[in-house]
Amino acid sequence: MSLNSSDHPITRRLAASLFAAAVTLSTAAASFAADNVVLRVGDQKGGNRSLLEISGYAKDLPYRIEWSEFPAAAPILEALNAGALDVGYTGDLSFLSVYAAGAPIKAIGGTRSDAKTQAILVREDSPIKSAADLKGKRLAGTRGGWGQFLIDATLEKAQIKLEDATFAPLGPVDAKVALVAGSIDAWAVWEPYVSFATLKDKARVIADGDGVTPTITFIVASDNAIATKRAAVQDLLQRLNKARLWSLDHIAEYAKSTAGLTKLPEDVLLSAYTAQRTSPIPIDEVVIKEVQQASDRATRYGILPKTLDVGKAVDRSFTAAAAGSN
Repeated sequence: MSLNSSDHPITRRLAASLFAAAVTLSTAAASFAADNVVLRVGDQKGGNRSLLEISGYAKDLPYRIEWSEFPAAAPILEALNAGALDVGYTGDLSFLSVYAAGAPIKAIGGTRSDAKTQAILVREDSPIKSAADLKGKRLAGTRGGWGQFLIDATLEKAQIKLEDATFAPLGPVDAKVALVAGSIDAWAVWEPYVSFATLKDKARVIADGDGVTPTITFIVASDNAIATKRAAVQDLLQRLNKARLWSLDHIAEYAKSTAGLTKLPEDVLLSAYTAQRTSPIPIDEVVIKEVQQASDRATRYGILPKTLDVGKAVDRSFTAAAAGSN
């Protein structure tokens, strides 16, 4: 698919605000002392590391990246809060859950994926056919993140009281085992876990996030990294955004690269990336309003402990810097 095609998910608004930067990466390199700056970056299943490497945007870095891989957002956010990471990549609600607890972090950029790639799965032989059958069932997902939110939103949409189902707070690895073993009835999760479960374990999708979740993933930085490594953080964000655009036309190459890095099956990753169509977004008023609505809903569900001002949880200066350099 060409980046100029009319059906491409990148909007004119996004292109104008985020990717019109005229300052090249090579010019930005002059801002760093390569031997002194190290960015500690948390990744999920090798996605961003693989993306930078296969797209070519990992070349000639004017700083060094120390990558750490995690199975989900929660441990990334814990590491950011503890000062063990500078930058991470996490779902919007997981980020807000930790931010609400006082973590010194901000969202500085992000991506959007197709909401249908958040899904509630059941075993192939399950009697559950739709969301209406979830009453009285044991449902697993990540606490404080996409999993719990998707479960609550799906139950509400099906006019089932939240207390009429049992929530089992499990991370993706444990939830997968529990679903296969039959100790839970359904599992709310995201890609590439959805593709793995449907392709390899023959799980079935009985509900998804379409119409109930923005499916925004934030690039998050610690306040300390923003203050002391800003030029490196800005450069990494710009490279990730450019690499994301590259990936939309090179999904097969991206999947193959990530498979080699993570040992996940290539067909699973190809399915996941094709379904997600993950595109970079600016942190602007539109995104803030959308996430604010999800945040308020999460507060009503009891996922977030208090009402948050999403505008204070983001640092829009990174988007402004990109837009202002044209």
